[in-house]
Amino acid sequence: MKKYFEISYQFIIPDHEQVDFVFKIDDKSLNLMHEESFEPSDWTALNNNKCSNCPLSSKNYERCPLSVNLDKILSDMSRVISYQNIDVKVVTAQRTITQNTSAQRALSSLMGLIIATSGCPHTSFFKPMARFHLPMAETQETIYRASSMYLLSQYHRKSIGLKPDWEMVGLQKIYKNMQVVNSHIAARLREVCEKDAMLNALILLDLFTQTVPPSIEKSMIKMQDLFYPYFVFDDLLQDTDKN
Repeated sequence: MKKYFEISYQFIIPDHEQVDFVFKIDDKSLNLMHEESFEPSDWTALNNNKCSNCPLSSKNYERCPLSVNLDKILSDMSRVISYQNIDVKVVTAQRTITQNTSAQRALSSLMGLIIATSGCPHTSFFKPMARFHLPMAETQETIYRASSMYLLSQYHRKSIGLKPDWEMVGLQKIYKNMQVVNSHIAARLREVCEKDAMLNALILLDLFTQTVPPSIEKSMIKMQDLFYPYFVFDDLLQDTDKN
């Protein structure tokens, strides 16, 4: 019985061969699984542009886990130009999604999946979203998914006796930490990428991390009308025990 699930990305790039990536993600830890033969490059060393908020010690970790996982796609994607239009196909157990889009947007989606499941402590909060991965998601979709994920996490915190954060203060802190991580990963990528697609894909992700903290409250207000049925929830369900 398999103890992992797979998500595959297929890129068809003009003037390049088709590039395929198949990711195996552990069912329990939601970490990306490594091929035993994989040897990470030197740029993945933990102390190379180490994040200022990194909780990992170089005594225990030789490599940055996030960089190691990005290194797996680097050789195939570092030569891609960000504004190139490409065809991308994403296959999960539930569905297949195809789209013609810019290389940087497709890569941004792929890198978002890798970053969430990389084993980096700061990105581990996004594992539930990776479990139900939505490729090439728009900003509003991601805000909805991120806020829903965070509030569900608080429900589970409360269920085991921990204090919940219904005001989503912690979500803002998560994204602020991600800004630090993204800036240091960008510095690493500048050292090794021949073209700009991977770097610009990370910049797209970082633009979102910068947008979320100040816009959470406004976004919640804009979404309020979606939940009108729940405002009359008590009236509609008060007699369910009699049915």
